Amino acid sequence: MIDARRGVLFPDRMPQFHRLAPTPAAAELVSWFWIPEWDLPAGAVSRQDVVAYPALNLVISSEGAQLVGPTTKASFRDLTGRGWAVGALLRPAGAAALTAQPAGLRDAEISLSAPALVDAVTAAMAGPERLTRVVEIVSAWLAEQKGVISDADRDANNMAEVLMTDDRVRTAEQAAASLAMSLRTLQRMTHRYVGLPPLMMIRRRRLQEAAQRLRDDPASDLSALAAALGYADHAHLTADFRTVLGMPPTRYRAEQ
Repeated sequence: MIDARRGVLFPDRMPQFHRLAPTPAAAELVSWFWIPEWDLPAGAVSRQDVVAYPALNLVISSEGAQLVGPTTKASFRDLTGRGWAVGALLRPAGAAALTAQPAGLRDAEISLSAPALVDAVTAAMAGPERLTRVVEIVSAWLAEQKGVISDADRDANNMAEVLMTDDRVRTAEQAAASLAMSLRTLQRMTHRYVGLPPLMMIRRRRLQEAAQRLRDDPASDLSALAAALGYADHAHLTADFRTVLGMPPTRYRAEQ
């Protein structure tokens, strides 16, 4: 099971946060829904730092709907005032319903023309049982956009599950072998459905786990942690950490 909080770098700074499963109609399209709500004092700013999962997200707020592409580095969003967002972490089959070129959205986002969806979600968030209703609304909308789910879509879902959850897979070659496909086929599949190469997806999973372990056990020995996660050495882990998160693991640990 993928941990929804793993990519949040400073969980204690998060506003009210909900994680919900999709309806059965969208189970092959969405990993989970994430719904933050916040109500901050005037002038206050809450910065949310995230090292996102290697996937696309559908994000809906009262201002509109966006398709957010996969990221290559940690990102942040500053929250102010009062508000909410409804996000869906898309599985590859779900991403394919909204774009044929996820690589073109790398470190970018686009607006989606879905006024009826935005209006329905906005109304639901103001009413009773808001969380259940928005999940039902967005799940039904995505299922309608997708239509028939192909065998290729399901193969891509399985691919992403292996790359994002299987700790035994540490190289693209190992992933290809686990999925019983050639390395070239795996590379084409991740490009078509996610927009990132397989090794980058594996590295993201390992970095997320490294950050989570440092949060859970600040006394962790970095050399032992690097070895446990399959890094060549402490320096390799530090270089990856600095490249993606913008800071070395020692600083990240000190900021918890």
